[in-house]
Amino acid sequence: MIIGTVKETKTGENRVGLTPAGAGVLTRERHEVLVETTAGKNSGFSDEEYSEQGAQIIQSAAEVWKKAEMIIKVKEPLEKEFEHLRKGLILFTYLHLAAAEKVTKALLEKEVTGIAYETIELEDGSLPLLTPMSEVAGRMAVQVGMHYLERTYGGSGKLLAGVPGVMPATVVIIGSGVVGINAAKMAHGVGARTIIIGRNLNELRKIDDIFNGEVTTLASNPHNIGIAVEQSDVVIGSVAITGAAAPKLVTRAMIRKMKPGSVAVDVSIDQGGSFETSRPTSHADPIYVEENVVHYCVTNMPGAVPNTSTHSLTNATLPYAIKIAKKGIVEAAKQDGALAKGINTFNGKLTNQAVAEALRMQHEPLHL
Repeated sequence: MIIGTVKETKTGENRVGLTPAGAGVLTRERHEVLVETTAGKNSGFSDEEYSEQGAQIIQSAAEVWKKAEMIIKVKEPLEKEFEHLRKGLILFTYLHLAAAEKVTKALLEKEVTGIAYETIELEDGSLPLLTPMSEVAGRMAVQVGMHYLERTYGGSGKLLAGVPGVMPATVVIIGSGVVGINAAKMAHGVGARTIIIGRNLNELRKIDDIFNGEVTTLASNPHNIGIAVEQSDVVIGSVAITGAAAPKLVTRAMIRKMKPGSVAVDVSIDQGGSFETSRPTSHADPIYVEENVVHYCVTNMPGAVPNTSTHSLTNATLPYAIKIAKKGIVEAAKQDGALAKGINTFNGKLTNQAVAEALRMQHEPLHL
């Protein structure tokens, strides 16, 4: 198979879909790998490193899109990339279609096979291709929350960890999944008072054990969320429903009760956001103030640490890419139920039910 990877065009997106090492694995499997020149530069990978692994360096993104049978990316295509979509092309990337109606319609119109990293789901309900970026985003959420608490950026001027004789700040994390646990590790690690809210009581019990009771756990309901958010200096939204739009668990009224200069970090913004006051931002313009609260709602948070993120992402995506390249998407999906769940669009049909419900579009079950 001819596999291509191109430079990401989303503002502030410095990751790349494939590391040189990943390209090398594919070329040794006798696949042809095309890499747009400087695609890996911002992640710390040179064209020479890709060439040494057997990849071909291509001067234009358009040529990579034209020649490749499968494009491995990081983010969904932007409107200026729609012209490259074509019937039969396999697009393997984060799609987040529940919050991207235009992208969904473009994939359907062009009959692209759109495989979304975030909906590949194992039998136990885990999301192996979402997990690595959730780990990064969870840890980053505390890092950026700490940063924007500084008065320079309109924050309350509190040090997250406090100092001897001064109370630490309070971090409230809504969601007890991968993002939430990683955020709790960071917040607790720097000495913040940490509260994590989740609906799965077994997960909360595990978190209580992990942190020896030093992190407060709360069952998720509007009452608990409202009280915790009002107490918080940093609130982190990390809820997700596979493929679907994120539920709005934090209302404007709750945000309004927060202390002026507090920080809201919405990691769920890729799926529409879990705060009623959230709207997408970029690394170029990451924050805004709403209801006297600093909001950070960057839709591609891991793009700020692209070297770590790209290595971690390729570790997870490469086994699936190899399987698709070797067997073709139909046979690979027949043999791997988790991969089949990743197919969101196929032959002009919207095959993911959660996306269809979010966009109020017709759902067609996947028929291979």
